[in-house]
Amino acid sequence: MDGVPEPHTGWTFVTNHARVLAAIADNHSARIRDIAAHCRLTERAVQKIISDLEQAGYLSHTREGRTNTYRIDPSKILRHPAEAGLTVASLLSLLVQAETARSTASASASDDGTRPHAAT
Repeated sequence: MDGVPEPHTGWTFVTNHARVLAAIADNHSARIRDIAAHCRLTERAVQKIISDLEQAGYLSHTREGRTNTYRIDPSKILRHPAEAGLTVASLLSLLVQAETARSTASASASDDGTRPHAAT
């Protein structure tokens, strides 16, 4: 089936919920299809994650014609006790910094014909 991302096995450092939230922070009117492609998830998984985030109060949406516009509550506290006191805004700030660094590395690598190297 076209458009279905390859499955991932094993654990990761960033949850799918965080990935979806970061994609929405990047584009508040992103389509579920685009979020799914960006996060390498199925559309159904993204719909479920958005529902979870809305039910927990991290996210809300308004319907504008055929488009949803999402609003993130940046003051909402993260759920895990180890992150007590950290807000959604602080999480998104870290993810945006990482995405910016990755984009910059990719752009400079394509400019000089080299590939970015992983830090050791």
